[in-house]
Amino acid sequence: MAELHLEISRVKIDYQLKETRLKEDTKSYIKQFSPLNLIKDFLNPQSLRKLDEKTNLSGSIMSLILPMFLNKTIFRSSGLITKALAALVSGKVGKSLDVESLTGLFSKAKSLFSSFTSKRKKADVNFVDYGIPPDSETY
Repeated sequence: MAELHLEISRVKIDYQLKETRLKEDTKSYIKQFSPLNLIKDFLNPQSLRKLDEKTNLSGSIMSLILPMFLNKTIFRSSGLITKALAALVSGKVGKSLDVESLTGLFSKAKSLFSSFTSKRKKADVNFVDYGIPPDSETY
């Protein structure tokens, strides 16, 4: 009789352990397919580069956006033929752009602007005027 009660308690404990393990596995499985986790999985830089290598999505987008941008800004007051030629050339250039070239251009532009602002800040910091004229003996 004692062995039977011992076996029943062992089965109950085993059942409870399996239940908690199943709950934990279910939570981790559901968390795996949450919208935030899916966004993290599919919209990271590595997956976007792989997608772009297969489909050249960035080139297609740039071939559409670049002609519109140029016609609205640089060639605003140009004639129809000039706008058409600019759209043709910029569309071809946009198709040839890929993720690496776009990120390279972006990083160069960012470094150019950051170096310009850092030089300007350094120039402002180095000059301190205490109100003493340069030809003074205390200068």
